[in-house]
Amino acid sequence: MKEGKIILGIDPGTSIMGYGIIRGLKQQPELLTLGVIELKKFKDHYVKIRRIFERTIQLIDQYHPDELAIEAPFYGKNVQSMLKLGRAQGAAISAALSRDLPIFEYAPKKIKMAITGQGNASKEQVAGILQRLMAITELPSNLDATDGLAAAVCHFYQKEIPEKGGGYNSWKDFLSKNPDRKAGG
Repeated sequence: MKEGKIILGIDPGTSIMGYGIIRGLKQQPELLTLGVIELKKFKDHYVKIRRIFERTIQLIDQYHPDELAIEAPFYGKNVQSMLKLGRAQGAAISAALSRDLPIFEYAPKKIKMAITGQGNASKEQVAGILQRLMAITELPSNLDATDGLAAAVCHFYQKEIPEKGGGYNSWKDFLSKNPDRKAGG
């Protein structure tokens, strides 16, 4: 990953949209900001969609991310809820496209796996690990913010994975080819 690359992570939602923005520094992401966009006060679904678009544009214009990492809608039993969630995701994606940002989608289980090592982790587990990893002194009251941050950190880790073809035969082989990745080193 290019040193200093900025990643905007989004957890889309029609009641609350979480976001987190990080800067990639060597093998450690640096937290720039995280938060939520409260949408409950808007009764009209289309006003919520417009607000998601506008606020995402504001975040992009303020922090100038290089890429967007967004949680993909997952399968749900309620078709109407899935349609609304897809629209929320589409509004954020449209904002990123309007600013020529590359977009990367991740399934919720993939994001949780990247952060906790477990695809079925709870919001609290994800938030706790991110709190330690990113040295967050106080977690936000709404964990949708850390879910947005998790999407960005997941994307950061995906970029750190060595390309195929340069495989490793063992941990010793990996460490010999990546001396900077040794723990405590």
